[in-house]
Amino acid sequence: MVLDHIGIVVKSLERGIEVWRQVFGYDQATSPVINSRQQVRVVFLRKEDSVLIKLIEPTDPTSPIFAMAAWGGGLHHLGFRRPSIVGAQEAIRAAGGRTLVEPQPGEAFDNELIAFSYLYGVPPEIIETEKKASPIAQPSSFKRPRPRPARDK
Repeated sequence: MVLDHIGIVVKSLERGIEVWRQVFGYDQATSPVINSRQQVRVVFLRKEDSVLIKLIEPTDPTSPIFAMAAWGGGLHHLGFRRPSIVGAQEAIRAAGGRTLVEPQPGEAFDNELIAFSYLYGVPPEIIETEKKASPIAQPSSFKRPRPRPARDK
């Protein structure tokens, strides 16, 4: 599996984007996208030679992250890319983890499949794609890190 992004819960995407720009030097990579299944709004941030950051804001009090955002937010998940979500979930279960969310279309990933698991206190999000919905043009000087080839299939 390859680390694709780090998911961070925030109270406000707009405030989160500004903080990550000012403090860490990240720029907005996508327009905000609403994930209706999880009742969240998400946006990806990028920085040259660094991993993507996915900011996640609840859109409704029934969102699974509403309470976390109310308490100030924080680390939510690590997003891993692998050619097979099913294979990743099997590997996680074999290591003693469990599935939290079965594969389903992810609006932030152009409706490609995503799934959530749980292992050693970390909820990995598993994706099969590099696609991100609503990308914003990259500055000509921006160099995205080259993806490393997947070692497991």
